[in-house]
Amino acid sequence: MDALRIDKWLWAARFFKTRAMASRACDMGRIQWNGARAKPAREVRAGDKLRIENERGAFDVEVLGVSAMRGPASVAQTLYRETEESRLARLHLAEERKAMQQYAQLPVRRPSKRDRRRIVQFRRGM
Repeated sequence: MDALRIDKWLWAARFFKTRAMASRACDMGRIQWNGARAKPAREVRAGDKLRIENERGAFDVEVLGVSAMRGPASVAQTLYRETEESRLARLHLAEERKAMQQYAQLPVRRPSKRDRRRIVQFRRGM
């Protein structure tokens, strides 16, 4: 197999938990293929460059292989290679978030069910 739908590849490479989430990310413009916005049916091949934005950050990766099966994380990591700049930028952003947590105010009470739904909705970007 030399080509595969990008939503299937993103799912198999473990960037998203479900294929539907990968497809939605493509529709929302969070996936770029060789500098252009990618649709879910776009075929990805070895050597393609992708920019992936998900809840864990932004990844700039080069596709090394394609697989339609979702396997263990160790196998999924062999499907791509992340650029050094991307990895350092994500680590720097994680350090900044960790440093900002010590200045954040603690909530007065636990969030209600309505509050939790709003938090989830905000995090998903809807």
